[in-house]
Amino acid sequence: MAKQGQGATPSLDGLTAAASKASDAGRGLPPVHLWNPPFCGDLDIRIAADGTWFYLGTPIGRPALVRLFSTVLKREHDKYYLVTPVEKVGIRVDDAPFLAVEMIKERSDVGPLLRFRTNVGDWVTCDAEHGLRFAKADDGGLMPYVHVRADLWAKLTRPLYYDLVDSGEERMVDGRALFGVASGGAFFAMADAEEVRAAM
Repeated sequence: MAKQGQGATPSLDGLTAAASKASDAGRGLPPVHLWNPPFCGDLDIRIAADGTWFYLGTPIGRPALVRLFSTVLKREHDKYYLVTPVEKVGIRVDDAPFLAVEMIKERSDVGPLLRFRTNVGDWVTCDAEHGLRFAKADDGGLMPYVHVRADLWAKLTRPLYYDLVDSGEERMVDGRALFGVASGGAFFAMADAEEVRAAM
């Protein structure tokens, strides 16, 4: 059920039409960071932890529609919104809004380079601006995420996490031996190297 905001109650059809118009206005991703329309309430859209988008509790079965909505997704103060030039509606995100489903390892002038494809078709090159972070999981392990854009992250699937570990190396950082992953000239620490050695 939509919650009444400052504007009219949002609708999926209206949001789709506005998002389509905004996406067609130019090449690449729409400039959602420049848009500050009135908040129109919450829409019953949820992005589950596995990357599935739901509307009114039912999976959105049209990949093109999910892709469209992903291009107008914005995060503000740990809340997520779909934003067009004329409206902003709140949605729920269980974990990260995107899922990283493919990883390519390349070589560059600065060493290893990792590229990730998200479940909505975006490609992200992992470097200092699009880094990796590792959060503690409930089972004590680590959950890896890659920064996609503007405080939006993609959680790596478990197979990609295992590939990351296989690509890991030890480095001395500020006098500490850390285990992590290098990409795009940056090093992303995962854990203390001694703990990793003890776990193997």
